[in-house]
Amino acid sequence: MAKYRLVLLRHGEGAWNKENRFCSWVDQKLSSDGIKEAQNCGKHLKALGFEFDLVFTSVLSRSIQTAWLVLEEMGQEWVPIQSSWRLNERHYGALIGLNRAEMALNHGEEQVKIWRRSYDVTPPPITESHPYYEEIYNDRRYKCSDVSQDNLPRAESLKDVLDRLLPYWNEKIVPELKSGKMILISAHGNSSRALLKHVEGISDKDIINVTLPTGVPILLELDENLRPLGPHQFLGDQEAIQAAIKKVEDQGKVKSAEK
Repeated sequence: MAKYRLVLLRHGEGAWNKENRFCSWVDQKLSSDGIKEAQNCGKHLKALGFEFDLVFTSVLSRSIQTAWLVLEEMGQEWVPIQSSWRLNERHYGALIGLNRAEMALNHGEEQVKIWRRSYDVTPPPITESHPYYEEIYNDRRYKCSDVSQDNLPRAESLKDVLDRLLPYWNEKIVPELKSGKMILISAHGNSSRALLKHVEGISDKDIINVTLPTGVPILLELDENLRPLGPHQFLGDQEAIQAAIKKVEDQGKVKSAEK
């Protein structure tokens, strides 16, 4: 019997997910398909009888919008939401805005997979000449963060994501879990992968093969020491979920017509 239960969610498809671009810290709203994914997620969680007491999101709109839509479908709009940059997507540095398939064509699929999925490889850092530098670092939401804008990352490996996420997990989320609250974390592909790596003890080598589809809730059942009682569970139609995982994995491959 699980002592604690936690639902982890990668936001619904964003506009740049649809365009197969590295979105990272550029703020994007959900695409029309992403809105449907979030709504369907909410319907499914409601049908399963989930009742949330608290929701955590990043400070990026696609994470927050997903949480809103899920709670609306569940009739739980009143549930409090707390947001932190520490749950943001991984900072992809100089890769932000680039098309993954085009990068695979130019640099090879294996290199793109390493940039996207490996644990400790950091992409080239963003510089002030980058077309999205000003948009990111002049954004008012980061003036409210718990670190100065000068200390915000310029590029991150998955290890870096875990390092900046863990203080928030330990100091903010864990105490709420241990108080008995049912929690939803509406985050991103890499912040969710980092958290799964920590909670489930996934090795540095094996994390490269962990892929999370958009809009699919993940159930974690934990013992009194916050250790998993089993592997994480994707909630929903398993065949459709596997197809969605393959779609995400294929984003980093050269399109057939270009091979």
